[in-house]
Amino acid sequence: MNTTSDQVTFPPPVVAAMQAQLPAVAQQTVASIVVEVPSYADAFSGEMGRAISNAVQLALGGFLELATTAGGVDASRPIGPALEGAYSLGRGEARSGRSMDALLAAYRVGARVSWRHMSDTAVGAGLSVGSLARFAELVFAYIDQLSAASVAGHTDELESTGRVRRHHRERLGALLLAGRPLHDLTPAAERAGWLPPRTLTAVLLPEVRARGAVALLGQRTLQLDDDPPGLDPALRLSVLLVPDAGEGARAALLRALEGRTAVVGPARPWSAVAGSYARALRALRLGLRATGPAPLDTEQRLPELVLRADEDALADLQAAALAPLDGLTPATREKLAATLRSWLLHHGRRDQVAAELFVHPQTVRYRMGQLRDLYGDRLEDPQTVLQLTIALGPHPPAS
Repeated sequence: MNTTSDQVTFPPPVVAAMQAQLPAVAQQTVASIVVEVPSYADAFSGEMGRAISNAVQLALGGFLELATTAGGVDASRPIGPALEGAYSLGRGEARSGRSMDALLAAYRVGARVSWRHMSDTAVGAGLSVGSLARFAELVFAYIDQLSAASVAGHTDELESTGRVRRHHRERLGALLLAGRPLHDLTPAAERAGWLPPRTLTAVLLPEVRARGAVALLGQRTLQLDDDPPGLDPALRLSVLLVPDAGEGARAALLRALEGRTAVVGPARPWSAVAGSYARALRALRLGLRATGPAPLDTEQRLPELVLRADEDALADLQAAALAPLDGLTPATREKLAATLRSWLLHHGRRDQVAAELFVHPQTVRYRMGQLRDLYGDRLEDPQTVLQLTIALGPHPPAS
């Protein structure tokens, strides 16, 4: 709002009349807001009501001072307190969880009611028609300034609390992945305004896919982008900790992650989600891959994860268990190993082995005869059968 060009010259009797009416106008404005803005019906009881009533009186007083100040005075000075009050109202709306819709509606009601009462008073005290028109312009320009100040307060509060909340949630996520004890996790969850679920499931996925995934999985999902422990920063992966996605809810989680190149750990009690993260991280390091657009579900890859927990031990076991095949040509060794693996998995059912390997049942019988010659009675020994099952499990040879 400008200075001298925006001034309305009020005769002293008009000024005195409007000042005398300020308390009544403020009261009428508040009453009209209560009736016309339903979401404020209860807000005007107690401390909130007193704050808003005071803000109305402050706004009206600030406007009247602005409108009646002699030329040459800085117009920002008389309305400064009113703008600060409007800014505080906007912040209060954000803290209460409300949008700006109700407050902006209240401003519109306030402008209409105060204009009607104050213009009637001004005209009755002798204000000219020309000055009245300019007075109307000032009223609505002033309301625009108050509205803008409230919107700024609302935005600043949301941004401030949003940053604080994100900081606390990232801190909570870091503590969870570090496996910190419950007495550290509980206060961290309270500071983050985050109600602990029954379980959490760790998900690894590219950073660029994380925001869209969170939108599908819900705002209680914790997201960690800042160098999660154990992850190579060059991979640019995010970690999501998804609440209550175990048991029957796991299928929905997997569907939501389709096409996002995700690795999904198991559901674990929320305070023990570090175990879920460790599982997903291990699958990633082992290079396990999903088929098609579906995410890599570690629950479906448990044999590989177990068998490859110690690669050196697995290699030693394979060398010892398959030593009887060492003297064969590579092609024969590969065929016999594939037959032995299928025979073990199908419990010696020849027709099923033949169907899996796309060979004749007599071929299976012939190959098993060769294997019995090489292994002897050891194929009937449970310990040997266990060792061969493990040795042939992670990398099934071709037939």
